[in-house]
Amino acid sequence: MRMAFYGGELKGTLNTPPSKSYTHRAFFLASMAKGRSTIFNALLSEDTRATLDICGSMGAKIAINGDYNTGDGQTVVIDGGDLHAPTKRIDTKNSGTTMRIFTGLASIFDTEIEITGDESLQKRPMGPLLEALEQVGVKCTSKNGLPPLTIKGPNNGGVLNIDGGMSSQYITSLLMTAPMLRNDSTIKVRGKMVSEPYLDVTTSMMRKFGAHLKKNDGMFTIHGNSGYTASDYRVPSDFSSAAFSLVAGALGGEVSVLDLDFNDPQGDRRIVDILKMCGADVKINGTTVTVSRGQINALDIDMSNIPDLFPIVAVLLSTANGTSRLYGAPQLKLKESNRIESTVNMLNAIGAYAEATDDGCIIQGKQRLVGGTVDNMNDHRIMMSAAVASVRCDGPVIMDNAECHVISYPDFPKDMMKLGMRVE
Repeated sequence: MRMAFYGGELKGTLNTPPSKSYTHRAFFLASMAKGRSTIFNALLSEDTRATLDICGSMGAKIAINGDYNTGDGQTVVIDGGDLHAPTKRIDTKNSGTTMRIFTGLASIFDTEIEITGDESLQKRPMGPLLEALEQVGVKCTSKNGLPPLTIKGPNNGGVLNIDGGMSSQYITSLLMTAPMLRNDSTIKVRGKMVSEPYLDVTTSMMRKFGAHLKKNDGMFTIHGNSGYTASDYRVPSDFSSAAFSLVAGALGGEVSVLDLDFNDPQGDRRIVDILKMCGADVKINGTTVTVSRGQINALDIDMSNIPDLFPIVAVLLSTANGTSRLYGAPQLKLKESNRIESTVNMLNAIGAYAEATDDGCIIQGKQRLVGGTVDNMNDHRIMMSAAVASVRCDGPVIMDNAECHVISYPDFPKDMMKLGMRVE
């Protein structure tokens, strides 16, 4: 689908979409938990639907209250705890989180399970997770560390080591699997843990569903043979998705976003601090954040713990006064696209000046951008960031594959139009 975004003066108030990261975890945890769990405010997007389908294939009983295709939070009731190995090949579509978490869960079963995904996902590495599982006797096959995969347990737990420098999702997968195993597990993380706030999200949710675990100096100890306990859980609003609307306000008017919990461990809540630091007018009233246009100034920002913010922060700084540097996130090369390359190409296509580095980019701010045609690489965060950039463009930003926003934010074009952006 081709869409054109015309920017303009933006003003209004938006609800925040539910968190995709939390929704994935909540669906898997509720499916493993014995009894009935009710997940409130769940995001039903293309990615989370892939997770929900897999939960059903393992025997969880699922009931959805609401429209399956909307971005509004919905209530999902899951009867879990009596799981079996899926009887068919598992397709995780475009969802890397789904594939990585399920790869660990698949090791619970003593049946060989085949896991695949779409063309993009088959280019994303799984090697470190497979190597960790093999340390505890799981049989894994792959295409040189790439999907499709086969996994055959049983995984009985034990001690394993994993490099923390590539993706926190590998560690999340091992953590979430561990309470289901016969023995206790010790996960030793070598080196720096990238995207560490996501691990805080994982462990806090595991505890909510009854898991017992400890973290100490790069090592996690998890009690096995205990499983999970059913729980009612409300998915919080997503700072990653809110970032697009908040940056739109900073670049083009005044935007308020509702229901943002600053006590939540989401690392991407840092977007509010970044907006303050660069000179946007930011007001916080309880859980409502209002951002108004201001003189944007250049920043140097370590993106290691907030990689999902990279494209939209790059857009924010593309018209800043001065030269900005985003650094510390080489793992961006392993996302839905090579997000360093795709972000830089997106900015330069619409008249900005950006240069890729090994772990981020350098951006020389320009007062106005020209607009143009962007290849979003079928990456939802590149697509939405480019659309927001149209606020500072003299001409439209035009993209094919614009429907990729449904992966995480199904109502994105509708919300931009609510703020006054012209979308065709």
